[in-house]
Amino acid sequence: MATRILIVEDERKTADIVARYLARAGYDALVARTGDEGLAMFERDAPELIVLDAMLPGVDGFEICRRVRERGNTPIIMLTARVGENDRIAGLQSGADDYVPKPFSPRELVARVQAVLRRSARPDDRPPSRLRFGALELDPIGSSARLAGRDAELTRTEYRVLEALASTPNVAWSRTRLVERVFGWDYEGSERTIDTHVTNLRRKLAANDGAPRIATAFGVGYRLCDG
Repeated sequence: MATRILIVEDERKTADIVARYLARAGYDALVARTGDEGLAMFERDAPELIVLDAMLPGVDGFEICRRVRERGNTPIIMLTARVGENDRIAGLQSGADDYVPKPFSPRELVARVQAVLRRSARPDDRPPSRLRFGALELDPIGSSARLAGRDAELTRTEYRVLEALASTPNVAWSRTRLVERVFGWDYEGSERTIDTHVTNLRRKLAANDGAPRIATAFGVGYRLCDG
């Protein structure tokens, strides 16, 4: 069965182009024209990835992204004309895995879809057993985290950043190394994307007594240390 991809895009021409190129690449492309329709199709059709516009009638893309993240780790690529730094940060903070600005190359979008699907599917270098550090416990098999005995609400990318840092506590990771570990060597975005995910993780860790913290290793990157 072909991998199912949901396109949530209100511009008919754009949606048709994306669907056509994805179909040529062997994917089963579904199209929703509004945010509400996109949420309904997400629930009904269980796509393996979502290509999501930010500006939509009804529920906007950022809210859709947040709601999808509440349900699980379905990969999301934001596709939008909103290209300012604050918009990119908002997309990543709401749980997007990648951010493609309009106008865009359909072939590049297909390549990004393929890259995100590879990253979400491969076990790569995950450790074989649970990781524990202070009040933090990570389950690499289920890609889940617990803080002080309670489930931690992390996005897929936040989990992978935290897992990398927890695999070598007190050892600094450079941004470049984190990007390669979390996104793969073929990631073409800015390595500063990691900073946004670290900021979100710091906030979530700080809300739990006894949790470790992410310290800045000046001139290098980040390391996980005792709280």
